[in-house]
Amino acid sequence: MTILAFDTATRATAVALRDDHGLELEARDDPAPGERPRHNTRLMALVLELLARAGLGWEAIDRIGVGVGPGTFTGLRIGIATARALAAARGIPLVAVSTLKSLALGAFSAESHHEDVIAALDARRHEVFAAGWHEDASAEPFLAPVAIAPERLGELIVGRGSRPLVIGEGAVEFKAVLERANAVIPEQASVLHRVSAVNHCRLAAGLRPEAPDHIHPEYLRLPDAEILRRSSGNR
Repeated sequence: MTILAFDTATRATAVALRDDHGLELEARDDPAPGERPRHNTRLMALVLELLARAGLGWEAIDRIGVGVGPGTFTGLRIGIATARALAAARGIPLVAVSTLKSLALGAFSAESHHEDVIAALDARRHEVFAAGWHEDASAEPFLAPVAIAPERLGELIVGRGSRPLVIGEGAVEFKAVLERANAVIPEQASVLHRVSAVNHCRLAAGLRPEAPDHIHPEYLRLPDAEILRRSSGNR
């Protein structure tokens, strides 16, 4: 099975191709600190770049996997809309991939020697999107995906009594808070903090395809604009 997968839940745009015969290619765009995400301009360019590098046409793609977050609202909308359009136009089965689970899979695949892994993405508003797994990212999470303050996540870590590996941009942003709770945070430059579409491909191989219009973002909370509208009394 040849799988094309991509993720736009974070500031990065990550795309990968993988098959059962050793093909594994990834291309990504990582904006520098302070730069805006470039999902809208880079996503399809990276997809076409990988297809060209692999010498493949659309007819060779057996499945598309798209990261459904949680993550940035604009990024998720771009990625999922693109995936839906490609799946519908090309007749390719489509699956939804959890961005947090994919991030955790990268740590388990790297044999980090930590039984507990928590994936944490920066959710802004002094919160992280987080989820945690014990020994295997394909198992049920001990911490279901949630938008949570880093201090509260630290309390949950202390209550669990383990020393988890916490990865992702949220872990980097709130490293001091989480380390006080006995979490292990890799160095900022570690690849474990990066969402990899290769892991999306691995997860997508075991997921059941859905109709394109059934694929939705996992926002976990309301967008800023909606919260502002409600707080102003415009319901």
